[in-house]
Amino acid sequence: MAVTSPTPAEPLAKRVARIPPLENGDRLSRREFERRYQAMPELKKAELIEGVVHMPSPVHYTGHSEPHSQIVTWLGVYITTTPGVRMGDNATLRLDSDNEIQPDALLRIDRGGHSRVNVDDYLEGAPELVVEIAASSATNDLREKLRVYQRNGVQEYLVWRVYDERLDWFQLIEEEYTPLAPDAAGILRSQVFPGLHLDVNALLDGNLAKVMAALHQGVQTPEHAEFVARLAQQG
Repeated sequence: MAVTSPTPAEPLAKRVARIPPLENGDRLSRREFERRYQAMPELKKAELIEGVVHMPSPVHYTGHSEPHSQIVTWLGVYITTTPGVRMGDNATLRLDSDNEIQPDALLRIDRGGHSRVNVDDYLEGAPELVVEIAASSATNDLREKLRVYQRNGVQEYLVWRVYDERLDWFQLIEEEYTPLAPDAAGILRSQVFPGLHLDVNALLDGNLAKVMAALHQGVQTPEHAEFVARLAQQG
């Protein structure tokens, strides 16, 4: 009977050279987080929040995917009428040494804003508006992420709590987030992006046509026209 030779052990140097995979709950520097993330091209989303790795569970359709698409549609229509404002969808955002996040959506002023696209094609600094789709008030979107965005100077932060059927829109005032209040018609108005109006009840009811109607009215206002003219001067 033939005797097979045992498989030689992998050299120690080769084993050490392997890049460890990201694991939920790992505590890493931003550089190490990026090194491991880049070595896992099959991974679609991971975030570093206050130095801790967060890896989301599979995405539910009605609980996240559909609301996400509605927010992106709303923001996308806004930027078509507002030259000088750019949108991001799940863009990697480098905020500080302990935080590299992928917001569900964001708006930023391209010239004269507080964020920039670096040589690696990542976004650095604080976009003017960040939007997150959350399940409920138990999410870290209203805890750790809120504190991170607040500390790093994100001017407005919108959280849609899908299962709670609530929207929280915060404005940064004197380094603290203050909730924006809707008007008598239930319309929320961005203070940073004139004309960016949101019919809260229509969005929660799934009436995207009515959401777009409120936005259309917003971008017809003199405030929006003045904002567009101001952005043109910055360009």
